[in-house]
Amino acid sequence: MTDSVAFLRDVQLTLPSKAGSVDILRGIDLDVARGETLGLVGPSGSGKTTLLMVLAGLERASSGVVRVADHDLSSLDEDALALFRRDHVGIIFQAFHLIPTMTALENVAIPLEFKGDETAFARAEDRLKRVELGHRLHHYPGQLSGGEQQRVALARALAAGASMILADEPTGNLDQATGSRIIDLLFTTQRETGSTLVMVTHDPDLAARCDRIAHIADGQIGEVEVPAENRRKSA
Repeated sequence: MTDSVAFLRDVQLTLPSKAGSVDILRGIDLDVARGETLGLVGPSGSGKTTLLMVLAGLERASSGVVRVADHDLSSLDEDALALFRRDHVGIIFQAFHLIPTMTALENVAIPLEFKGDETAFARAEDRLKRVELGHRLHHYPGQLSGGEQQRVALARALAAGASMILADEPTGNLDQATGSRIIDLLFTTQRETGSTLVMVTHDPDLAARCDRIAHIADGQIGEVEVPAENRRKSA
């Protein structure tokens, strides 16, 4: 792809264990276009979440090329990687990862404050209102339902204008109805902002909503397909 936000070539990741070295990623080749939605599917332990962490610069590849948002991640030290994430990446985890001692508003404002944005709280409030949490601005995570916490996490990931959103099983801890609402908000916001979405999921129906689906097994990407619905739209 000529307009890639992420470009990976022969990416290997080997981690130590008590039983010896374990090959987690074994020659990943992947291009992700700007503005597309990509689903990552595969069995547990296949390397899906690890690949997401490599894209975020939270795991460093043992070898290979990892370029994201025009940054060669292998050449960045930890401080530079933190700045890269601040400026380009929003992450949505299955377990929310909100700061329990901060309100919803404060949790969303944090990445904006790190960027020196003087309008951090106003922008955070606007983003929370967009995910229908204007009435929960000053509630703490412990006072929110699981679906509300995930909406706060979604607002936080998108507040700073990240060009790439990485979502790791974002509905894994939610009931079906609440999860569907979160996914609708995620895809709607992705379209509105023009950001790129890479999402790990075990749900084939959810993966089918993406522009493409990449199948991972044993640390390698096999088939990359366009879901049937998208093939019909482009026909």
